[in-house]
Amino acid sequence: MTTTTRTAVLSVLPGSEVREFEGFNDARLVELARAGDQVAFGELVQRYEQRLMRVISRFVHDQSIVEDIAQDTFLKAFRRLELFDPSRRFGPWLFQIGVNMTLDHMRRARRRIRWSLFSQRQKEDTRPIDPGQDDPRDAIDTAQEVRAVLAQVPEKYRTVLILRDLENFSTSEIAAILNRKEATIRWRLAEARARFQELWTIRQNRQE
Repeated sequence: MTTTTRTAVLSVLPGSEVREFEGFNDARLVELARAGDQVAFGELVQRYEQRLMRVISRFVHDQSIVEDIAQDTFLKAFRRLELFDPSRRFGPWLFQIGVNMTLDHMRRARRRIRWSLFSQRQKEDTRPIDPGQDDPRDAIDTAQEVRAVLAQVPEKYRTVLILRDLENFSTSEIAAILNRKEATIRWRLAEARARFQELWTIRQNRQE
């Protein structure tokens, strides 16, 4: 999150006192924030902002939208602190909010695109729309190739694959983030890796 975004988040938090929180764990900061210490919550923002934005950017590739979702995530977390279960870890709870908001954004975007394409076809149907048309292969690097293949993996599998293999969350953390049993996460991960490998092989063979 940029300084501007952080400022926007913290603008809802009264008080600008700066204190050191070295040695304070997340549980203590959450306890202070729930008791009304907004600066303590600001420390949580600082601790998690970079990773949260990186996770969101795995799904959304417009930086301004990434920042907006990150800001909304922290605002939502702050407003829901009273609902937070202190027996849980703050990190997975925060990322649960962030991932859900990211997926909601993607679903809304897909609906807008489908409606836009439908409306366009209704007005002028002079040529078929080919959403699967690939860009020239020599203009796409490996990262873009991975991104393109990931986009073809169904959402529930893609989400687990990104969180585990790209962001290195543990199985238990992903289970907490997605509110699923660990056994379910392990099964989805195995399925996601298999589907990715299959799609990757197909894509690479097309380029030969």
